[in-house]
Amino acid sequence: MLGKKEFLKYLDKYGNERIRIRIAIENGKVVDIVVQYESFIDEKWVVIVRYDCAHGFLHRDVIFPNGDKEKQVIEFDNLEMALTYAEQDFKDRWGFYKNRYLKKLKK
Repeated sequence: MLGKKEFLKYLDKYGNERIRIRIAIENGKVVDIVVQYESFIDEKWVVIVRYDCAHGFLHRDVIFPNGDKEKQVIEFDNLEMALTYAEQDFKDRWGFYKNRYLKKLKK
């Protein structure tokens, strides 16, 4: 049986930076994940970086203001480890990711 969970975790005290997590679980095992860092910019939520298994493999998409994406393959033994890694990456580096996005936005 396939179960799905989705939830948000906020990264700042103002509620403008968040992680959206979607997990699909089958027979007690994580079979699919989406972990994305979203920022509230210009009155809307914008996805800046996303980890997911689309295209049949785990990867990180860095998303630019013009819609371009930079894809990087990420290798882990299991998706539970990848989930933990992605969440910690955003907790540690959301400021870096946002600043890079804003610099591209101004160009």
